[in-house]
Amino acid sequence: MLRTLAIAGLLLTSITAIPHTGASQPADIYPHIEWRVENPFRFFIDPTDTEAHRTIFLSLSDEEHDSPVLSAERKLGSRYQDGWASIVLGRTCWRADKSRHICPDGGDYINPKSHRIVAELKGIPDASFVDCTWLTAPKGIGAPRGQAVTQPCNEPVLLDVPYPNGARITVEIGGREVAATDATVTDLFIVGIGDSFASGEGNPDLPIRFSRERSVSYGAGLMTELTGYPARVGNWREIGDERFIQENARWLDQACHRSLYSHQLRAALQLSLEDPHRAVTFVGVACSGAEITDGLFLRYMGNEWVPNPPRLSQISAVAEAQCGNHRPRKVSFPEAYHFNGRVPELKGVSLVKCDAEFARKIDLLMVSIGGNDVGFSRLVANAVLTDKSMLKWLGGWLGQIEGASTAKEQLARLYWRYRALHRALQNILHIHESDRILLTAYPGLALLEDGTTVCPSGRAGMDILKDFKLDEKKALEGSVLAEHLNELMRRAAREHGWTFVESHRKEFLGRGICAGWSDAAFSTADDLRLPRKINGVWKPYNPADYRPYAPRQRWFRTPNDAFMTGNFHVPATLLQKVLQMHTSWFQLVLAATYSGAFHPTAEGQAAIADAVVKKARQVLAKYERSNEMQHGFFTDIPRFNP
Repeated sequence: MLRTLAIAGLLLTSITAIPHTGASQPADIYPHIEWRVENPFRFFIDPTDTEAHRTIFLSLSDEEHDSPVLSAERKLGSRYQDGWASIVLGRTCWRADKSRHICPDGGDYINPKSHRIVAELKGIPDASFVDCTWLTAPKGIGAPRGQAVTQPCNEPVLLDVPYPNGARITVEIGGREVAATDATVTDLFIVGIGDSFASGEGNPDLPIRFSRERSVSYGAGLMTELTGYPARVGNWREIGDERFIQENARWLDQACHRSLYSHQLRAALQLSLEDPHRAVTFVGVACSGAEITDGLFLRYMGNEWVPNPPRLSQISAVAEAQCGNHRPRKVSFPEAYHFNGRVPELKGVSLVKCDAEFARKIDLLMVSIGGNDVGFSRLVANAVLTDKSMLKWLGGWLGQIEGASTAKEQLARLYWRYRALHRALQNILHIHESDRILLTAYPGLALLEDGTTVCPSGRAGMDILKDFKLDEKKALEGSVLAEHLNELMRRAAREHGWTFVESHRKEFLGRGICAGWSDAAFSTADDLRLPRKINGVWKPYNPADYRPYAPRQRWFRTPNDAFMTGNFHVPATLLQKVLQMHTSWFQLVLAATYSGAFHPTAEGQAAIADAVVKKARQVLAKYERSNEMQHGFFTDIPRFNP
């Protein structure tokens, strides 16, 4: 004890002896406090899950910082066989059974009362030999009582800082103040809505695993024997039985195929890592298959049957979330959103709305929507199904197959749907600074490196079924339509003042569905072929060695990839009840399509996230500068400099 007091006295003497000149001093020669938010991405309930991403972010090189999300995803994809999300799944503030953002601790997720920070005292020599007393003085009327923690000066301390007013933090040695700072956390409310490109379709949080020895037959169908296919692990007897379905891929939200790999979630996560004094409250409700009408305005129950599908439309779900612990109200709008019958589905639409005095302000709204409104998935089906395919009669499952002429007619309808959406975002979600709305463009599915030619005709990546064969001419028609869609999206963003995100589109060139090898591939990740067991031997590789999140050349899931990653099947009883089928060949069709075929891989989602982050930084910086000028001060918070 006497030795500790003596050391403290020497430290205090040395501290007061430091000369204070007009010139700035190096930060490490005088005592000062450094702090960061312990768990900046509040959607993850375990701080170690966020810390894993922060550690990788801090390890990136200068070149990798240009695309931090993609760089991190590649490192993570090489590290985890089932992908990093398989570790985090089940440890988030999302309750799928209630379709609400609820944390296990029961606290108010939307409106936090405080944030836990990690603080350290720097600039103290021999800090391990002396104790420091940390004191917090919360700011604001009615603020809670502060903390007092005494521990060795070289150890970081965990402190609770009230939100939004913050606290004054001081450090004392031997009863004398040696350092102080104001700690105020910036908590951003970031929301994501949209369709399958926003939900992360094709990238289940827990993908399927395959047996090393077992193979499976899907019987006879589509004029061929369907034998020798990879068989999922598990103690099941028949395709579609109860134990088989128990081994289905797992999603953050099963109905919507919403995944932690979603570019909206990854962008929000990245923004939480770039400022040590920032936290992010993220609400994501995107759903695979959604349109502006069925999905954003009207209730849509998702892409997969579950006992508890989404209760509300996406706009209503966000409004409910905005209200936190307050009760929103349901409002009918007989005339507001159909624009004289141009959007007839919205006549008399009812939405949940949170009154402005209770609604938390949205800092960023990420939107990916429009592809389903113009029937783009049906256009893709037209390009990959042969004209004589038996699958074209399965309109109820695959969607009515359409050509480019039909899709063009839908573009005019989409213009008015965007107008309806803009009106609702202002009136229902109270977003009046329109550039806070980030509309994300769709990348090209089959474009080669030159940006004009498309993948050649063939079955590369599609040999799972003989009915699949890419038609180059139809793929080119689809690519032209995609450009028209992009122009319409850019126009809508310009007219409504939204921020348009499209820089990622050039990054996808040469990374479409045909990128890889159909013969003598260098790795299983870039092999476009589906493994089959022929004469007792797996060719071209054993399916148990497939790694769905390993880095690869292509950034879109092929039908083969979809089978090997999501492997979607329905209970045999449901198949018999709905389609009156007693054969299993249709399960193979579902596994090749409803498992996320023609959607971005986790790397593709990460590349989109990087583009979103770049635009988001600009929007946030604009309003931070505005706030600083309005309050007459400039913050000294260190920030990531891209």
